[in-house]
Amino acid sequence: MSFEEKSAWIMGVLAAGTYAAYLVIVFGMAAGAPLAEVPYVAPMLWTIGASIAVSIVLHILIRIASPKDAGKDQRDKEIYRFGEYIGQSIVVIGAVAALLMAMAEFGHFWIANAIYLAFVLSAILGSVAKIVAYRRGFQPW
Repeated sequence: MSFEEKSAWIMGVLAAGTYAAYLVIVFGMAAGAPLAEVPYVAPMLWTIGASIAVSIVLHILIRIASPKDAGKDQRDKEIYRFGEYIGQSIVVIGAVAALLMAMAEFGHFWIANAIYLAFVLSAILGSVAKIVAYRRGFQPW
């Protein structure tokens, strides 16, 4: 497995795992209260920060564990670009949703969570696209 494929696995699993942790924390804090009144900022920042920190550590560890896989060839670059294009489409959809929510004067909680969900789905979808391209082959158009 190449470094880039391992990186895609790390990003996808971390995005899903930290978002799941965020949801558990926020729903746990709600405990019957309205969800929009939950103090969400600190849990959101902590889970995002934890995801970034763990990602850095894991990338360093896989780079140390297999330095021969560190190089990128043309196929790796094309697969990376392909996955990023697919993932970024979700960010655009999330940005439009957040814009519409702001125009409709939704609460900050809902707008922030829509943006966070868009970033998470972008990371997961981009990672899945990269992994599928590595596993099943990649044919650029």
